[in-house]
Amino acid sequence: MSQKLRYIIPAIICLFTISWAIPFEQEKSNPKAERVKIALRQVGNELLLSNKDSSSIIRPVVQLNALQYQLSFEGKLAFLPDSLVAIVDKNFEKAGLSKNYIVEVIRCQDQEVSYSFEMNFNQNKTIVPCSGRKVANACHQIEVQFIEEADAVSESKLAIAGLAAGLLVFLIVGFRKNNTTRLRTSSEESEATDIDVYTVGSFHFYPKQNKLAKEKDTIALSKKECELLVIFANRPNEIIKREELTKTVWEDHGVIVGRSLDTYISKLRKKLKEDPTIKITNVHGVGYKLEVE
Repeated sequence: MSQKLRYIIPAIICLFTISWAIPFEQEKSNPKAERVKIALRQVGNELLLSNKDSSSIIRPVVQLNALQYQLSFEGKLAFLPDSLVAIVDKNFEKAGLSKNYIVEVIRCQDQEVSYSFEMNFNQNKTIVPCSGRKVANACHQIEVQFIEEADAVSESKLAIAGLAAGLLVFLIVGFRKNNTTRLRTSSEESEATDIDVYTVGSFHFYPKQNKLAKEKDTIALSKKECELLVIFANRPNEIIKREELTKTVWEDHGVIVGRSLDTYISKLRKKLKEDPTIKITNVHGVGYKLEVE
């Protein structure tokens, strides 16, 4: 048997073992639509009753996609966040629905998020902010996004996968021991081009200096605001998904906090409002777009 085959055959066996031990595909939590709609209508009824409103109409619950639902009302709605959290949690548990979900309360007028929270089986990932601050009376829609759940992998499979992965690493190291090659990182292959100033409408944006300038006025930006605005400035009039914005600005640094993205988008909007030819719009359920006339 040749020297290469001595390593290749065991490596193939290891790969098959790992693929058996840890499934590549994760099952999605896809709750029954009828059960979700019933639970959401009960949520809407209890919210209206908490406002002493027993006559307003609850519109039909709309299924936006396999895991997302929308509840809306004929009239206006005001509520205490802790009451909303308790009502949703109680009715979802009663209906036997997943405990992994995100709730967003969206103003009809401008599609801004008035309040949101996340529930999770893992209590450390549950995020319920500003529970005591009342949300003002307005036309609101409530959207629920169920989060995908992965099936648990048995301890025995994890142990086998760990052993197989360790053996695979050992084989790779042995095969390459006398044939190591220095890998060049992307930063060594090419230098990133840093842009000193962007033109955003009537603003001049200086990312290295964390500031916006318009005529004689200067507006300071935070680091996160700068990182978001660089993405938008490089891709004007293009829809950028929430996942991409969050991953680029937060996840790569190891921290994602609740509705951080929406908070910083709102801050950017306020700082750009002096120029009516530009605006950051919310593409519902997808992401955001910097519109430049």
